[in-house]
Amino acid sequence: MTIDTVISGGTLVTSQNTLSSDLAIDDGAIVGIGDKDCMPEPEETIDASGLLVMPGVIDPHVHIDDHVSLDTYETATSAAALGGVTTVIDFAWQSYVSEDSPWKKEKTLREGVTRKRKKGEKALIDFALHGGILREDPAIFDELADLVDLGITSFKMYTTYDFGLSNGFIREILEELREVDAVGVAHTEDDSVCESLTAKFQSANRDEPTWLPAARPDYAEAMAADDIARLARETGTKYYGIHTTSRKAAEALARYQRDGSLIRGETCTHYTTLTEDMYQKLGNLPKIAPPLRTSDDNDAMFEYLRNGILSVVSTDHVAQTRERKEVSEWWEDPFGANSLQTSLPVFHDEAVNKRGFSYPFLVRLMCTNPAQTFGLRKKGTLEPGTDADIVLFDPDEKYTISAQDNASVADYTIYEDREVSGKVKRTYLRGKLIASEDEIIGNPGYGEFVRREQPTWDNDHTTATSS
Repeated sequence: MTIDTVISGGTLVTSQNTLSSDLAIDDGAIVGIGDKDCMPEPEETIDASGLLVMPGVIDPHVHIDDHVSLDTYETATSAAALGGVTTVIDFAWQSYVSEDSPWKKEKTLREGVTRKRKKGEKALIDFALHGGILREDPAIFDELADLVDLGITSFKMYTTYDFGLSNGFIREILEELREVDAVGVAHTEDDSVCESLTAKFQSANRDEPTWLPAARPDYAEAMAADDIARLARETGTKYYGIHTTSRKAAEALARYQRDGSLIRGETCTHYTTLTEDMYQKLGNLPKIAPPLRTSDDNDAMFEYLRNGILSVVSTDHVAQTRERKEVSEWWEDPFGANSLQTSLPVFHDEAVNKRGFSYPFLVRLMCTNPAQTFGLRKKGTLEPGTDADIVLFDPDEKYTISAQDNASVADYTIYEDREVSGKVKRTYLRGKLIASEDEIIGNPGYGEFVRREQPTWDNDHTTATSS
């Protein structure tokens, strides 16, 4: 008997520990961990000496080829593969019509799912979809159960922008999500506060990008985070607060976790590493919502990641061009920052090298917890029987981030000239090499749509995230 591959000589990193062991792969799945001498003969042996062998990163919060992001599935997933990301969860949108909408006709969320799955046919890595609810149409309630059957087991809402929903309608959605055992996801900023502050600064001709954080303050984020978490608790619904940026917003989520409610949250790499002084340095390029905060908020993100209030680190990847960013005012679209290609190296350098967190801590936040939170049963671990989605990572190699290396269509990076220690050397998806040494090896279309299960959450939260 032979098997396809043995990865030998590296240090395996799981969600709980590190071990010097070999990893056996056959037919796209992990089939064993142990001494290679005790394994069947492989057709290929990969020398991972000096490297970490980790599960592929799962990024549960990306925007690809839609009304906010210019990336195609081929460009975005190429960036992901180069960054050690093997699965993403993108958004399928229920179209809405307004003055600024890209759509001319309202269509169902089911049609949005069909549209995104078609676009995903060029993916190099695996992908799943959240449903995105962008208007207050009661017809959505008739769609949810069928969408869950299709593997769409989480649904996003906004409390801001012209497609934001009222708390009353969000309450109704959460009640329906409880009935179909799905997860609610929300972008939380209090729209009236943000709009009134933006109007105030506009009238005072405060058009420098440095005013963005003041126009979308931490307390506006915390107000809306508290509202939606409270609604989730009262309706008994699983709820996941995305892109938490601030100490105040994290504490709002914490209040509803302490009573045993099914509340979870994430932050993003940039909210753990960058501060609002980037608006002085880079102008509109780091224009995101919610905006970058303070160094104390950076520290808070790690405090809440350590204690499990926040349990996932994502990117909120959005690809735009320098030209589109720099011709708009800070209060106008487009928002977003691209970081699929750099998230793992940047977060590794900050969390492990600078702050002393462990490698299992990193794997929990970027691999295991996202999989468990969103029903990706065969992803996020090195356990036998799961998909052989694997990253070989050199923790010591230094390099300087440059937009010239972008596989994304974005022609800038908010991490320009940042030197990091830690580099992705090889990325495998279901046992097949898809990226190696800054080169794409895989073919567009190898990635598959993943039907997610309804995730099982318990009141003890996710895999422990202590350091």
